[in-house]
Amino acid sequence: MKIEKRGPDSYRVRKMYKGQMYTVTFDHKPTQKEAMLEMAKELEKIKTAHAQMTFQRAAESYVDMKRNVLSPRTIKEYSENVNRFPEWFRKLPVSDITQIEINKLVNEISKGKSPKTVRNYHGFLTAVLGTFYPNLKVSTTLPQKVKSEPYTPSQEDVKRILAEVKDTPFEVPITLACYGMRRSEICALQPEDIDGDIVHINKAMVQNAKKEWVVKITKTTESTRSIIIPEALAEKIHEQGYVYNGHPGSITKHLEKVECRLGIPRFPLHKLRHYFASQMSAMGVPEADILKMGGWETDHVMKSVYRHSMMEKEEKAKREAAEKLRNALFN
Repeated sequence: MKIEKRGPDSYRVRKMYKGQMYTVTFDHKPTQKEAMLEMAKELEKIKTAHAQMTFQRAAESYVDMKRNVLSPRTIKEYSENVNRFPEWFRKLPVSDITQIEINKLVNEISKGKSPKTVRNYHGFLTAVLGTFYPNLKVSTTLPQKVKSEPYTPSQEDVKRILAEVKDTPFEVPITLACYGMRRSEICALQPEDIDGDIVHINKAMVQNAKKEWVVKITKTTESTRSIIIPEALAEKIHEQGYVYNGHPGSITKHLEKVECRLGIPRFPLHKLRHYFASQMSAMGVPEADILKMGGWETDHVMKSVYRHSMMEKEEKAKREAAEKLRNALFN
């Protein structure tokens, strides 16, 4: 810590603690020991004040601390998370929260929510407590993760959907989704982002805490990327002067109506990214290149898609082999 002289008889000591600057003043030049002791007392007061806050107040303060750091969409999700906790837990002073209360909370919310959702609750909870009650050691047994295989639309179903939406306002956005773009990226895309057949993806449209649609930078660093689309699609975008100018949710709703009309299994727009990864894999494109084209930060989804794709291929090979054996035995 540095002791700074502020006037003839004024000195101050400052210390950064959990992203906030704290100051202690003296009317004389303190020794290093004095400065450390006074700062320790000041920080103890802060810790005590934090511990006396209710969990709701602490959670709201945590969100405010992150408001200029995290994306508008993440802040929106965090803000909504606060009031999703049961009232009895939100009213608890942070200093009264123990592992017992946390276990009770997890047991209660596990009744009607998926293991993934419970883990998200717990992750937010530990982040808040780690900031305002760092001395509490949290060790919670969480519901076991449910292994799920990502649904991948078939080539035939995707072609039927594209034929159905041709020459409608949804043709461009749904086609771009087949090239690995997220809905948020599609809605933020402008004709000037397209150079020839190259699409430069560098922003996304998301909702902020006020539920307003805003344009921000892409989800992750890896999401900023360039992809190649058919020239005809690029020309269509330039001719009409926009990519998509409707409400983001309308794309999803229209896709659902088309699936229902065609008798296709219901799946959200995002699943077309799985289709993209699956098709690239089937064409022999290296995994690293698929990750770059799709803007994935990790290969978790990729490996899930590969595993699902391989299982389908294995099942098909087994059936073909069984059919050959049947023909050999009975024909």
